[in-house]
Amino acid sequence: MAITASTTSLASVTLEVADLEAARRFYAAFGVDTHIRLRASDAHSTGFRGFTLALTVSRPATVDGFLGAAVEAGATVLKPAAKSLWGYGGVVQAPDGTIWKAATSAKKDAGPANREIDEVVLLLGVEDVRAGKQFYVDRGLTVARSFGGKYAEFAADGAGPLKLALYKRRGLAKDLGVPADGTGSHRVVLGGSAGSFTDPDGFAWEAAA
Repeated sequence: MAITASTTSLASVTLEVADLEAARRFYAAFGVDTHIRLRASDAHSTGFRGFTLALTVSRPATVDGFLGAAVEAGATVLKPAAKSLWGYGGVVQAPDGTIWKAATSAKKDAGPANREIDEVVLLLGVEDVRAGKQFYVDRGLTVARSFGGKYAEFAADGAGPLKLALYKRRGLAKDLGVPADGTGSHRVVLGGSAGSFTDPDGFAWEAAA
């Protein structure tokens, strides 16, 4: 997966997939194709790739709609949608291996389901949240929220719904319902105006097109 960002925010996300045409069909059916980019890659990757993409929406019915569309298009359910302390959400894995979460802070529907996405958050699983946060601050990103060494979220630039956040790798894997172990390519690239570089956890950035 590839990510595009600027010196102040995440500009785009590119997923690297083995079957480009199949991935295009899946993400169009899922309803998130306008929020990501795709490119072909045969890079070796096993187990947890160290990240997830999370859709924040307005109500439980919309969560169900996105997750249902993903499953109908071929995704595997990792965590069925359910209420939690923080709201309502579920987790699926796309046929290309990318893990997606759809969630809302609302526990009851205030209206019918829609296809509107409030935010797309790219969560990177990292070994040291504090070190990762400082790395990105040094490259011009602004911290919006931070919870000690467990989580850090960076501000978006207002041009789109994409946000970047850091989470402890094992904590993120547990939240998604998968083992934390994995090797090989993350299959995601971040892009922005800061040029090409790789962060402490091996996530690659490239200059935005």
